[in-house]
Amino acid sequence: MSRRSDRRFTIDTEVRLASRTDAAACAELAEAALGALDESRGGPLVARRELSVVARALLRPGGLDRLIADRGRHVLVGLLDGTRVALAIGKQERLGAATLGIVEWYYVMPEARGVGVGEAMIRALLGWFEETGCSGVDANALPGDRLSKSFFEAHGFKARLVTMHRSFERGDG
Repeated sequence: MSRRSDRRFTIDTEVRLASRTDAAACAELAEAALGALDESRGGPLVARRELSVVARALLRPGGLDRLIADRGRHVLVGLLDGTRVALAIGKQERLGAATLGIVEWYYVMPEARGVGVGEAMIRALLGWFEETGCSGVDANALPGDRLSKSFFEAHGFKARLVTMHRSFERGDG
C-alpha cells in the first residue's frame, strides 16, 4: 500500500493480485474500458480482436477465476482509498527460446488517474515479467492516445511496431 498526501488530504493506493471476490468490480471495470474504446479511433476493432478473449472472460461468471488460475497470466486490481479503480492483466508468450511479456489489459478509471495507482500497477506488472524471465514487454496504445503513449514511454517502452489498418466503411473498425 502506498500513501500520498499533501496539506489538504491523504490518498491510499494499493495494488494486489485479483481474487474471486473482485469479479463484479472487474466486470464493471471491463465494461468501462470497453465503453471508452468505443469512443477511440481504432478502439472498437481492438475490443473485438485483441481484447475479446479477456473481455468475454471478465464479463462471464467464473471468467475471472479462469484468468487467475492461468499460470501464464498475472491479474492485478488497483485500489484507491479501498475502492477498486483499476485492472491490469499481463500474460507471457513463448517465442522459441524467449518469453515475451504482454500487457494484455490495462485500465484505470479516469477519475483515478494521476494519483499513483496506475504507476504502482505498471511497476508490479513489470516486476512480475522480469521475475518470470521475460526478455521484454509489449503494451498497446491506440493512435492519438498521447496519455497512454506517454505513460508507457515514461516506463521505458519504445515503439517497435505500428499497425496500419484500412477500413472499408462497413462498421468493422
